[in-house]
Amino acid sequence: MGEQAITGYAISWNQPAIIAGAFEERFARGAFDSHLQEDPDVAALWAHDVSRPLARVGNGTLKFRSDNVGLYYSIIPNAESPLGQEAIAIVGTDTVNEVSVSFSPEIEEWDDTGDLPRRLITQARLYEEVSLVLWGAYGRATSAGLRSDNRAAAKRRIEAAMELWLILGDAA
Repeated sequence: MGEQAITGYAISWNQPAIIAGAFEERFARGAFDSHLQEDPDVAALWAHDVSRPLARVGNGTLKFRSDNVGLYYSIIPNAESPLGQEAIAIVGTDTVNEVSVSFSPEIEEWDDTGDLPRRLITQARLYEEVSLVLWGAYGRATSAGLRSDNRAAAKRRIEAAMELWLILGDAA
């Protein structure tokens, strides 16, 4: 079996969330682009618990990219650690399937004309972490799911085929 990754969207562009019943919040497309160019060393945590890290940008086990849908992430948990095994198992059964992002807005627009004030964040910084959570502020506008990376298995098959070819070639 290949390496398993937990992937999904930490933020979906222009999807509203009601924050503490006080205001509606949305992110404009590309709101994190400027900060992502700085290659911030963000961590992936289990339920915002700093004692339960799953991955980190600095060691290549956490990656982000901004696309047309939102802020996409990929976590490669250590499948040999109990926490990595737990994360893969619980996300794999769709028990935990949302994420929460710690961020700080840099540029925002407010609209107070409706019953509930609305905030559109046009530029933001990731602030330390993204977490796999049972319930996030943005609900199903975020996602967490498993993806298997079968490149390692494919490489092993190619290497085995090359060895066989060399052995058979020498036998001729």
